[in-house]
Amino acid sequence: MKGRILTSEAIERFRKYLRKEEKSENTIQKYLRDARAFAAYLAGTDVTKETVIAYKGKLLAESYAVRSVNSMLASLNSLFAFLGWMDCRVKSIKLQRQIYCPEEKELTKAEYIRLVNTAKQKGNERLNLILQTICGTGIRVSELQFISVEAVKRGKAVVSLKGKTRTVFLVRELQKKLLRYAAEQGIKSGSVFITRTGKPISRTNIWREMKGLCEQAGVNPNKVFPHNLRHLFARVFYGIEKDIAKLADILGHSSINTTRIYIISTGNEHRRRMEHMRLIL
Repeated sequence: MKGRILTSEAIERFRKYLRKEEKSENTIQKYLRDARAFAAYLAGTDVTKETVIAYKGKLLAESYAVRSVNSMLASLNSLFAFLGWMDCRVKSIKLQRQIYCPEEKELTKAEYIRLVNTAKQKGNERLNLILQTICGTGIRVSELQFISVEAVKRGKAVVSLKGKTRTVFLVRELQKKLLRYAAEQGIKSGSVFITRTGKPISRTNIWREMKGLCEQAGVNPNKVFPHNLRHLFARVFYGIEKDIAKLADILGHSSINTTRIYIISTGNEHRRRMEHMRLIL
């Protein structure tokens, strides 16, 4: 254990390793952020199993959500595996699977419609179509770059991220809207959603613009972020098809367990289903 110091050079080597492993840029930044936070906590002291366990306790004491703590620990375990410090790896915190999600965190279809209409009223056609594209296809915000003029004309986009490739279909009505928008903006090829300089719009800008709709749309800002649109797509699709394996493929999930998180119902919906059982005489 002696001499195991987590240096900035070690973290930089870890970054290069993650790139070679073809991790997405968002994943790389997340792993590095977690590694640097742990290095700051250590303040130059040795890395031991005990210090990692103590850090785990510190995160819990600071009221981080269990999922967030487990995510940070996964980053550190990956770092330790890379450095060959296998004895420093720690177990994640066991978490009972939720059967429903809090009402205040779920974006409803009615709220989504209000957001889209508000974007129209504010004259932000790009944001209006970004909302509809994410919610209408289930893609990640980082995958918007693959919605190109060529893909829209074909009616499908080939998405390649995280070492996986899948085809995302675009319904006709969305095709028409996107082609009309591209023509109006003079976008003849490449990504449909771009900045004034011609670069694909960033997730930060999309997040900021979405938050700017909340007050006028009458939607809780805590519900409004790009990934919640993907969750809404998943719940609506599953409500119609009841095929979780197919939904996992559409969303690009490697595990059905991830997909299950997307389709859990709210507490109110869970309560209504229990009442419909009519088991209380």
